Amino acid sequence: MVTKGPEVVTCGEAMLLLLAEPGVPLDRALHFRRSVAGAESNVAVGLARLGHGVRWLGRVGADPAGEAVLRELRADCVDVAHAIVDDHAPTGLLMRDSHAYRAIDVQYYRMGSAASRLTPEQIRPEALAGTQLLHLSGITPMLSPTAAAASRRLVELAREAGAKVSFDPNVRHKLGGAAQWAQTAGPLLRDADIVLAGEEELELLTAQPADEAARELLRGGADEVVIKRADHASTVLTADGGWDQSPHAVPVVDPIGAGDGFAAGYLSARLRGLRVDQALAEAACVAALVVQAATDTDGLPTAAARDRALAEFSKTGDGAYR
Repeated sequence: MVTKGPEVVTCGEAMLLLLAEPGVPLDRALHFRRSVAGAESNVAVGLARLGHGVRWLGRVGADPAGEAVLRELRADCVDVAHAIVDDHAPTGLLMRDSHAYRAIDVQYYRMGSAASRLTPEQIRPEALAGTQLLHLSGITPMLSPTAAAASRRLVELAREAGAKVSFDPNVRHKLGGAAQWAQTAGPLLRDADIVLAGEEELELLTAQPADEAARELLRGGADEVVIKRADHASTVLTADGGWDQSPHAVPVVDPIGAGDGFAAGYLSARLRGLRVDQALAEAACVAALVVQAATDTDGLPTAAARDRALAEFSKTGDGAYR
């Protein structure tokens, strides 16, 4: 008998976020708001709020930061039953400031973190049993060689479970140079059924223009490739054609987390059986809601809030087939 699992499994590093008061540079900030951040945990929270069953896999330290991470994920109905608490390594820490229209200063304190000690042996087949989708980012394999091996193990187990794999490179240059990203994250890009990547990320990982890289990925077995453009527009390419989506004109409070919200919106729509053009519209909608709020997760909507926003955005008619 096959055990019914969550619709989606994610795996990665969830960190404690200390967010400086709005508009104040990090080196001048006196007041910080505590939250949780991490590409995969952000997507997990986004999908859970949209009504999906989600499990997050990862490691946190046996410290107050780790307790806070697990508590906040549980509060958003994310299953953390398979998360590991490490008695010998700390939970990662992220400090950043928040500006709508200038560069954001991000400082990571993740070297030797519990998440970097993830190994393939810690990924149990039962954690993916019955799931429909595994979502990964390029950050996890870049944390350490053992975390890279664990990411490959996750893909193998997803295939055995009959699940699809979605992948967002989520390139962070502080984790390594271009060659290291191409060597470590590039294979996962080519293993994915659903790719969600920025133009520059595709070019970095494949050494090709983004649209050419997308077409090559489709020939290699991907079902759909979503390109996030530099101007915040997006395109989805499949064997049947391509669709474009314009960004929504909204007031930006904090742009960080938009990509993870975009991924949650897109994957939610596809899990519900919507067409790729409809999924692209929902992705743009969720991303537009995320940038209007502070922290990575404040703006992630419920399904009802998404639908209300979609009704408003649909009046502009900014999706197009090509």
